[in-house]
Amino acid sequence: IGEIMTITRNEEAVHEHHGIYRKLSIYGEGKMGLVLSDDLDLRLFLSQWRSGFHVIENGRESLQFFDQYGIAVHKVYKTDASDENEWQRITQQFRDDAPKNIEFEPSPQKISPAQSTPENFDAQQFDRDWADLKDVHEYHGMLKKHQLSRTQALRNIGPNWAQKLNPNAVVDALEQAQQQQCPIMIFVGNPGCIQIFSGTIEKLMPYGPWFNILDPEFNLHLRPDLITETWIIRRPSKDGIITSIEAFNQYGDSVITLFGKRKPGEVELPTWQELAESVEKEEPSHVM
Repeated sequence: IGEIMTITRNEEAVHEHHGIYRKLSIYGEGKMGLVLSDDLDLRLFLSQWRSGFHVIENGRESLQFFDQYGIAVHKVYKTDASDENEWQRITQQFRDDAPKNIEFEPSPQKISPAQSTPENFDAQQFDRDWADLKDVHEYHGMLKKHQLSRTQALRNIGPNWAQKLNPNAVVDALEQAQQQQCPIMIFVGNPGCIQIFSGTIEKLMPYGPWFNILDPEFNLHLRPDLITETWIIRRPSKDGIITSIEAFNQYGDSVITLFGKRKPGEVELPTWQELAESVEKEEPSHVM
C-alpha cells in the first residue's frame, strides 16, 4: 500500500514512524509477527490482538487494532504517499459485512511490582546466569527462570551490570544523542506490539508535560513525569557488552528503551556506550 504512518504507544510514550511494510514474517502458529525493513521495524505479538477497525476520522483514514481490553496495540494511517487503490482493496477484502457487537473485557487492576525477591531466589546463580548471557534475547528467559520482574532483576544484580539513573535520564540521553548525532535505537511498545526507530534524531521540542522528537519521518511523544525509574543496563553477548537505557512506570511496565544503533553480529558503537555511561547515576542497584 506504499508509504503509511504507524503508531505504537503506551500510556507514557507514543512512537510514530513513516515507512513501507516490507519483509513481513508470521510465525509461532500465527501468534508472532516481524517486520524488518530499513524504515519499519516491528515486533508483533498477535496473540494479544482481538479486533481491528477501518476508521475515518476528520478526513484521515486508518486501520486500528485493539487487544481484549479495548486498548490500542497498533495503528496504521494512510498518507498522501499511500497507494489509494491498494488501500481500498485491503479495506474491502477484510471488511466484516455482518459485524457482531464487540464486548471488551474490563482491564485488570494494575498493582505495583513486588519489591522483594522470591523465597527460593539464588543470587549467586542469578549473577552467573547474567554473566553467561550470549544474546540480548536470552534476557527474558533468564528472568523467567529466576521468577523475577524486570525491575526486581535490576535491583538484585550488582552495579557492574545495572545502575539506577537520575529521573530525567531518558531526556538527557536523547539530548546528548541529538547534539552528538549518535545513531540510536528507540523502542516503545505495549503487550501487542513493539515499534523501533533506528537512526539519528534532529528536532527536540518540549511542550507542556511532553518531550517530543519532531522529525520528518519519525515522531516521539514522551511523558517524562510518568517515568518512575530508569536504569542503565549492561548485558554480555557474543558481540561484547550491549548497553541500554530503560525506563519503567510505577507498575514496572516498560515505557521506552534506548540502544545504540547496531545489527546482530556488530559490536556496540563506542559513541553510544560513552554517552550512556555519562548519564548521571542515582544510586547503587545492589540489594543486600
